[in-house]
Amino acid sequence: MQVPHNAFVVVADGRKMLFLRNEGDEAYPNLQLERKRVQDNPSDLDQKTDKAGRASSTQSGPGAPAVAQNGSNHASGAGAQFAPSRGTMGETDYHQMEEDKFAAETAELLRKRALNNDFESLIIVAPPKTLGELRKNYHKEVEKRLAGEIAKDLTGHTLPEIEQALIAAD
Repeated sequence: MQVPHNAFVVVADGRKMLFLRNEGDEAYPNLQLERKRVQDNPSDLDQKTDKAGRASSTQSGPGAPAVAQNGSNHASGAGAQFAPSRGTMGETDYHQMEEDKFAAETAELLRKRALNNDFESLIIVAPPKTLGELRKNYHKEVEKRLAGEIAKDLTGHTLPEIEQALIAAD
C-alpha cells in the first residue's frame, strides 16, 4: 500500500490507539508517533457483579386452566397453548462494550481532526471487529480522506514492523 507523505496512520484495537504521521515518502514510510492512548479495560469477568438474569414466559403453562372466550374453563378453539419458556438471558459482555466505546471515541477524535484539516490522507489499521465499529462511526469528512484500511491487529508491533505491514498490504 502506498502511504503518502504526511499521511495520518491510525493503528488501533479496542483498548489502544496510536496516531502516527508518515514523515517519509510513499515508497519508504517513516512513521512518527504523534499520540498514544491506552485505556484500561479489565476482562469481562472482572467487570461483572452478577450472574445472568432469568426469563420466563407469561404464557399459561401445564396445569393452568385455559379460559375460553365464553368464560368457561374449557378451551374450545381458543387457540394453542404454550409451554412456559425459561432460560438465561444473554449475558452482557462489558469488556466488548468498552472496546466498542473506545472505537467510537477514536472515530470521534478522527472526526475532530478531519474537520480541523489536520490530515488529508488517512490509513486505518485495526482488527476486523474494531474496524467494523470504527466504520459505524466514521464521519463523512473522515470517509473522504480515507486512503486505505488494513484489517490486522498491529498495536503490539514496533513502528518498523507497522511500516513493513503497510508496504506489504495491497
